[in-house]
Amino acid sequence: MIHFDWPWLFALLPLPYLAYKFLPQAPSVQEAALWVPTLQPFGAALRSGRVRSSKRWRLALALLLWLLLVTAAARPQWLGDAVEMPVSGRDLMLAVDLSGSMQIEDFTLNGQRVTRLTALKAVASAFIQQRQGDRVGLILFGDKPYIQAPLTFDHATVIRLLQEAFIGLAGKRTAIGDAIGLAIKRLKQQKNSQKVLILLTDGANTAGNISPDKAAQLAAEAGLKIYTIGIGASSMEVGSFLFKRTVNPSVDLDEKTLKHLAEVTGGRYFRAHDTAELVGIYQQLDRLEPTVRDKKFYRPVTALYYWPLGAALLVALAWLTLAVFRRKA
Repeated sequence: MIHFDWPWLFALLPLPYLAYKFLPQAPSVQEAALWVPTLQPFGAALRSGRVRSSKRWRLALALLLWLLLVTAAARPQWLGDAVEMPVSGRDLMLAVDLSGSMQIEDFTLNGQRVTRLTALKAVASAFIQQRQGDRVGLILFGDKPYIQAPLTFDHATVIRLLQEAFIGLAGKRTAIGDAIGLAIKRLKQQKNSQKVLILLTDGANTAGNISPDKAAQLAAEAGLKIYTIGIGASSMEVGSFLFKRTVNPSVDLDEKTLKHLAEVTGGRYFRAHDTAELVGIYQQLDRLEPTVRDKKFYRPVTALYYWPLGAALLVALAWLTLAVFRRKA
């Protein structure tokens, strides 16, 4: 349907009549009289009917022009059918570890050895893309945590910022407690929403001002559910050309703390030894139940002001054309 965004502007329609009725008339210009012996040569121009007809046309065009200008100024719009917004009510924050150990190449992606961070980017990007209806944010942490993307429905931007992250961007160590604290700060102001933090790390808390235990307590009080993911293979071969040995690249992973964080806040701990397990974990996270929120609707709006504005331009051109021909006549 047609809707006027500024309908009060139609109150200006009587303005020309009020100006004509109450404002004093402009003084007429006195011109020299022309004395002629007879009025016969001017008989055609003095016919009262033709004069009145010309005035009526000009008045009609002027009123139509004013009506079109006021209509355009009132901002006519076409409102489309209401479209339901896919809003689930979940606020989901991802916290990604960028410490030095995330560069260990113990994951496989498309048949090639890649770093833990590279595999994470591929799997997490697909996960974010499927979060229709959720607001997603991104925290990157190392020595300190940083908000890389606030909570937003613009998932494409969150994915791009995740893809641009690199090892050491936030420092070489791991501040798990501070990352949780930053997530609490960002999520505590959100009302009537399910607050979820997905924290992914391959180490232990080695930096920061807040201990993981204290951060877990604060998260539980704030109603923040934490899902922790420990990433890293259990074994891999390293060595030179002649000698190889099997080592555990995840020896520094503090699974006890990650399990405690999940249990205290009502979440769950996951262990990802390879890319396939990481994909499976995100598939499980994908089935989180959202809280119920009132439905929101959106009506697409199309501006229509240029139609009456264009018609006003045509009327003005017609008026000008008539005036030119009248003078020539």
